[in-house]
Amino acid sequence: MAKSTSFSTRDIGIDLGTANTLVYARGRGVILNEPSVVAVDSRSGKVLAVGTEAKEAVGRTPGTITATRPLKGGVITDFEATEGMLRHFIRAAKVGRVRSPRVIVCVPSGVTGVERRAVLQTATRAGARSVHLIEEPMAAAIGAGLPVHEARGSMVVDIGGGSTEIAIISLGGMVATHSARIAGDALDAAIASYIETHHAMAVGERTAEEIKMSLGTGESFPVRGRDKNTGMPKTVELDAAAIEEAVEKPVTAIIDAVRTAFTECPPELYGDIMERGIVLTGGGALLHGLDERLAEATGMPVIVADEPLGCVAVGTGRCLEEFDKLGSGAVA
Repeated sequence: MAKSTSFSTRDIGIDLGTANTLVYARGRGVILNEPSVVAVDSRSGKVLAVGTEAKEAVGRTPGTITATRPLKGGVITDFEATEGMLRHFIRAAKVGRVRSPRVIVCVPSGVTGVERRAVLQTATRAGARSVHLIEEPMAAAIGAGLPVHEARGSMVVDIGGGSTEIAIISLGGMVATHSARIAGDALDAAIASYIETHHAMAVGERTAEEIKMSLGTGESFPVRGRDKNTGMPKTVELDAAAIEEAVEKPVTAIIDAVRTAFTECPPELYGDIMERGIVLTGGGALLHGLDERLAEATGMPVIVADEPLGCVAVGTGRCLEEFDKLGSGAVA
């Protein structure tokens, strides 16, 4: 790689996720971790708030302000809002008055050429001097500490907010990949749908996410929402069994996606994966009991990575730190 593409301490890596965006600064590690949410004035189009501040406004804004998540399924659906969000994060990551940073951005493995160009153009307009892309499962594998450059198979399943990214990796490249647009958001939607069907009560995204995170506590707990029949506030009790029933369909879809990836795996790598196990990363890896379900369905050992939420960002950061070593195989 030419010297002109080597990275400096002012440059950053961005895990641009459907639910959360993490920013890694070279030499400093992960410096930002905020929701991928933007609050926009619908009259002027001006971005009013980004990240945590904007998420607090979801479902609570007046008619003139829209709080939105500008990515769906891991890809950009609202370009102006994404540009505003990236500009905010890039500015927040810079130290002092320095020139614009070079940036590595993660993208799902299943994105199209048009979607890739959209990320490149949006990041450039947001203030990046140059932009490189890395596919999320490769970044997740690097961040989880898998030996991606060895001539042995490693398998990673990264369950984010909008997509589940699965890859079998050997010799620094992805031998087989599969991307399913079903992940944490689908789990939240399934919980909200279950409550509406069984209890005639509407709950918001934030409440559904909190219910999902509570799975595994072993205790029943009250859930508050709006009665679909009367329009008045309502409270119901949910227990772990109800939540497991609610998320059964998307969990089964995630397991099926992993099985699909195995159909594309060269037979020579099966033994390596059986020995090393499937590594789970991303927020979905924290879903109680998912590792056990996946192990039972595949017959493979399943390991949840240390700090699964940060694996993609840390892997992106390693590409910044070791760009000359990793660039040819991992970064486009």
